[in-house]
Amino acid sequence: MDRLFYPAIFHKAEEGGFWVSFPDIPECLTQGEDMNQAYEMAVDALGLSLTTMEERHEDVPAASDPDRIDTEDGFLVVIEFDMAAYRRKHCSRAVKKTLSIPEWLNEAAVKAGINFSQVLQEALIEKMNL
Repeated sequence: MDRLFYPAIFHKAEEGGFWVSFPDIPECLTQGEDMNQAYEMAVDALGLSLTTMEERHEDVPAASDPDRIDTEDGFLVVIEFDMAAYRRKHCSRAVKKTLSIPEWLNEAAVKAGINFSQVLQEALIEKMNL
């Protein structure tokens, strides 16, 4: 569930630019002065909504089938949000972990000047194909 795709409706704003709504997440609204800015703002707004839901342990709604959405006075654009990339960028606060390794391995690693935190991070990234 790292890459999520949600339909958004882009509406032309009276004052120029676009405002954007998400049928599956009614509280998620944004705007932009042009199509590019509106799209970037939509990605940010979607990400903020989804990560807030996740932090609150709320169910993230399933994305609607784009063919079943009434676009009203706008047009449909599917917005992609990469949850893993967002976490890497915004959730990189260090977390202390306690672990156990054999004494002989610890001594050899210390003697070799190994950075335990770096090795653990690299191994976890590789193990989980991140």
